Amino acid sequence: METINLSPSATPAEAHRSASIHNSMVTTALELPGYRVVRSLGVVRGLTVRSRSIVGNFIGGLHSLFGGNITVYTTLCEQTRAETYQLMIRQARMLGANAIIGMRYDATEIMPGLAEVLCYGTAVVVEPA
Repeated sequence: METINLSPSATPAEAHRSASIHNSMVTTALELPGYRVVRSLGVVRGLTVRSRSIVGNFIGGLHSLFGGNITVYTTLCEQTRAETYQLMIRQARMLGANAIIGMRYDATEIMPGLAEVLCYGTAVVVEPA
């Protein structure tokens, strides 16, 4: 289940202006070259908890016998990161942001075979410098 906290100060105009946050407006840096932050809207995040399937574990086990890239796990990780990223973007848009700075990923194993993946950053309103 997804939880989205709406900022009471986000105006409809701000929400409309940020209808789309392009990937170029998301950075791990604390500033966005060519832009200045005019308003910080707080931390936004996307969270997903995933488990490996029995079939995935079997196929991954076979791949690990031969070494190299274990594609079934790579695909699972890529899908999970993409999902958390999109959840973070959605939350930022709902707050009225048009950019995200300081974006990070974090993953924690909750128990064997069950992992939490978190994508987070600071939602901001920027304008050209």
